[in-house]
Order: sequence, then C-alpha cells, then structure tokens
Amino acid sequence: MGVPGPFPGTPGRPDAPEPDREEVDRALDRLGAEYEAIETSLLALQDHAGRRLLEGADLSGTTKERWAAAERSITVLWSLFDAYTAVLEQARELRARRRWPSAEDLAELTELLHGDGVTVPGAAAAGGGPESGPARLSERFTLVGLVERMNGLYARSLDVIVAADAVWSALPARIDLLSAELQRTRSLAHSVGVRPGEHPAGDDLERITDELLRLRARVIEDPLAFWVSSSTGSSAPGGGRPDTARYDRAARALEDIRREVAAVLDVRQDAERRLMQLRDVLSRADRTLTEARQARGEVLAKIAASEVPAVSGPSAALHEQLAAAADYRRRAQWHRLSPLLDSLEEEAEDELHRARESLTKVTAPLAVRAELRGRLDAYRAKVARHGMAADPLLIERYDLARRMLWSAPCDLRAAEQAVWRYQQATAEALAAPQAEGQGDS
Repeated sequence: MGVPGPFPGTPGRPDAPEPDREEVDRALDRLGAEYEAIETSLLALQDHAGRRLLEGADLSGTTKERWAAAERSITVLWSLFDAYTAVLEQARELRARRRWPSAEDLAELTELLHGDGVTVPGAAAAGGGPESGPARLSERFTLVGLVERMNGLYARSLDVIVAADAVWSALPARIDLLSAELQRTRSLAHSVGVRPGEHPAGDDLERITDELLRLRARVIEDPLAFWVSSSTGSSAPGGGRPDTARYDRAARALEDIRREVAAVLDVRQDAERRLMQLRDVLSRADRTLTEARQARGEVLAKIAASEVPAVSGPSAALHEQLAAAADYRRRAQWHRLSPLLDSLEEEAEDELHRARESLTKVTAPLAVRAELRGRLDAYRAKVARHGMAADPLLIERYDLARRMLWSAPCDLRAAEQAVWRYQQATAEALAAPQAEGQGDS
C-alpha cells in the first residue's frame, strides 16, 4: 500500500567523535533527514488502508491477538518518536545559540547526538510486548539504539497490516466470484434434474455452498489464519502469500461438478445449438440463392450475354433432413441425431458455398460493366485536366462508348472495344504535344 520500509539508521560509531563543529553540523543534518523519513513512515502506517480495515473489523483468533499487539506497538512507536523528536529539538536549540559554539557546547551536543541520554518509559523500552523480559521503570538509549528499537516495532506492526490487507484483497473477491459461478452451476443443474437428494452432484453443490459461506466469514474475521509466511527467510514486512488451500479445494470440487452437469447438458444443449446453426446456414444459403435468381433476371435485362448461368432452387433434401433431425431431438433419439447432425453440418456449409458462388458468377457481368464505366470516366477526367475536352475525335469516341455502356441490354464485348478505342485515342492525343515540344527543341 505504499508504506515505506524500515527507518534508516544513523551511521553510528563505537566511540563518540571528538567535539567538532563540522561533525556536529553533519550529524544534525543526518538526524534531520532521518526525522523526516521516520515521520513519513509513521504517517503512512497511520493512513494504511489495511490498518483502517483492521481497526473497524470484528476480529477473532490469530488476527485479533496479533493486531492487539500491533496496536500497542504503534502506540509505543509514537512515544519513541516523541522522545527522538525532543532530543533533536534540544540539540538544534543548543546549536542555534552561537554561530561558533564553545567547547562546552560541542561536548554537550556530542553527548546528545551520540550518548545514551534518551530516556524512555519502561513499557516503551520493552517494545509494547511481554517478550522483552521484566518491565523496567525506564531505560536509556542512544539515538541509534532508539531508531533500531523503532525499526523493530515498525516492521512487526507493518507485517500484521500488510499480511491482513493482502488476504482481504485476494480471498474475499475470489470467493465471491466462485460463489457466483456456483449459483450459475446450481441453476443449470436444477434445470436438468441435478438436485440435492436426487443426484450426488446436487448434494455436493450444497456442501460447497456451505463451505464457501464458512470460508468467507472466517477470512473476514481472521485473515492472518490464511497467511503463509515466506519460506525464503525474508524479514521484509508482508513477506509471504495468502493461503488459498481451502478455496482451491472448493474450486476444484465445483469444477468437477460443473463437468458432470455439463455432461448431462451436452447432448441436449449441443443438439439445440447445432440445429439452430444449421437452420441459420440453410437460411443464408436460401436467401443467397434467391438473391442470385433476382440478380440473374437483372443481368439478362441489362446485359446482352447468353452465358449467364442458371440458378438452382433450395435443396429440398437438406430441408427434409433438417426436419428429421428436429424430430429426433424432440423424441430424445440422441444416437440417431448425432451422426445426422455431423453430415448435415458439412452439407449445409457446401450448400452455402455453392449459393455464394452462383451469386458471384451471375453478377460478374454487372461487375465488368461497372469497371468499364469507371475506367471510361477516369480517362475523360484525365483528358479534361489536360485541356483536351473539346477534341472532336475524343468526344466522338467517348459518346459512343458511353451510349453502349449505359444502354440496355449492354453488349459488353462491343462496349469494352469502344472503351479501349477511347483509351487509345486519349493516349495518342496526350502524346502529340510532347512530341511537338521535343521537335521544336
């Protein structure tokens, strides 16, 4: 959730440095940067979405215990940070008294920055937990030691928050998706008679439903019970992954039931789907043949061509077989329906392909005429761009080609020759000025 890692530690030394103004100033700069980093980390921890969820949740089990300890640690963290802040402010005030501090000032500053003069209450010194041994009234720390103590508390608290947030982010949503899939499977199963008490798969569906309800409730109450720490030994907060073993078992069981229900549905549903597709394919073939017959009449009226192919009608045999297949389905004669559907699907695709080929062949003359019209107009535009639109020969040949192409019925062979002659005349007319220009030069 974007929470920074452990606080940076002050690079300390075994022995306190000799009192030196530059050394003191460098130490104060380091402490100031460290203060900003610690404050940023603590504020991010305070605003972490996982922390807000934990505070508002009704927890139980491991999560309840660890979150109670983490809350105590966070409280101690702020107490230690206050102590750290107080020492830093004291050192800054002392350094600000003089531009050139005296030897006594430098000695006092060095003691503040490197000595063990930070006193914290015993509960804070123990880190907020009983594992640190008998309680003390107070304990003294160096600033380096104080940061190390805060680092430990911060890492433990962040580990609880990140782990709980990771489980809550992963498992409830997946459980909800699986529950939705279970409801769809249950509705489908009931529609084909797979019900509790009537079919083992129906009993299993009820069992998985109860398991998912219990699992989701447990994940919400005790997310850390579903957290597996990293096996690599990483000490980074949140090192690990959500434990999805129970979810995975439920998902596998549901998948087994879904396959069993699908096996019951396959014959009925697949037959219905395939019959619908067959009806659609044959309908498209019939419409295409009807379109081809209409186009053939148009071609015969507009194109003077005797080679326009004939168009056959719909296949009565295929429609009879389709009716027989529907009857097999109504009577639940699946052993007869399945092989009939296999052969019908192949024959129906062939019929559609044949209808499309018929339409293409029938409309080919119209396509040729459209191409010739486009070519004629393109050459006329070219002539106009070169200022030769008034050339008598070109006008004559254009008008002849146009009359032939726009007459009904159109003689395509003659029209193609007329267009070709117009192209030739255009090419010669455009080439003449270029030849004259070369002769003059």
